Amino acid sequence: MSELSHNVDKKLVLATGRAHPELAEEVARCLGTELLPMSAYDFANGEIYVRSGESVRGKEVFIIQAHPAPLNNWLMEQLIMVDSMKRASARRITVVAPFYPYSRQDKKGRGREPISARLVADLYKTAGADRIMSVDLHTAQIQGFFDGPVDHLFAIPLLAEHIRKVIGDDAVTVVSPDTGRVRVAEQWAERLGGAPLAFVHKSRDLTVPNQAVSKTVVGQVEGRTCVLIDDMIDTGGTIAGAVKVLKDAGAKDVIIAATHAVFSDPAAERLANCGAREVVVTDTLPIPAEKRFETLTVLSIAPLLARAIKEVFEDGSVTSLFDGDA
Repeated sequence: MSELSHNVDKKLVLATGRAHPELAEEVARCLGTELLPMSAYDFANGEIYVRSGESVRGKEVFIIQAHPAPLNNWLMEQLIMVDSMKRASARRITVVAPFYPYSRQDKKGRGREPISARLVADLYKTAGADRIMSVDLHTAQIQGFFDGPVDHLFAIPLLAEHIRKVIGDDAVTVVSPDTGRVRVAEQWAERLGGAPLAFVHKSRDLTVPNQAVSKTVVGQVEGRTCVLIDDMIDTGGTIAGAVKVLKDAGAKDVIIAATHAVFSDPAAERLANCGAREVVVTDTLPIPAEKRFETLTVLSIAPLLARAIKEVFEDGSVTSLFDGDA
């Protein structure tokens, strides 16, 4: 069966969309269960059809969906899955979106702009979601967009533990790619034994997407191993530019660490040739073979998702997963 029993009244069901089934399968293995059988296909005009192969009446349903390109398709599929579970009388529905869709559009930078991250939260709620679970939101304020519990999970402990093993006794500086992520950089610094901070000053044209120019670095980087952190890497232009700035400033080595490997072209080529010693990411998004390269390390986010799902199902504390930092 594709369910876990907590007591006679509660049963957990794990379902997945088609965007990244490998991640959901690993989460299921971590939980010691199986995925809910689903029928899903596209009509000729692009409409999506989904149907559960088993009853979910009265059960706690967790719907896992990654959101790589084409993001809109996978978001729509997840919304339709939520709607189908609601109409099938599921007891509670939790949306598990490791990479939250439209998270970069979380505020109005100029007049007449949408706040698309809020729209996505409204769509989930309207479809029938009771709860949202995500990893490393672009900004923490997104938690307030959804009218219900939001479990904001963090990949920093997972990434930092790997990097601690890699850097050994090297003198380390944690580098934020811009001033906006300095608070996250402080959390990284604590994980890496109180390492000093630096940040890269960059400029961005708000009218042009995916373009930013890294100009100079503020902080102590000469002769040190720099851990360059970010929540996501899309086309790789900003992060590759930051590596060059750090190298020009005398950094001994640069290790890139990011949670979400969006990797829109030409990210893989840029990252492979940017001069970084290693690029460390998680598998919140699928990374096809053609976008993998020699210096890339992919860590599994499945154990973290599985632990959080188990805590939610058993009415435990998700905050306890982060030593009280959540």
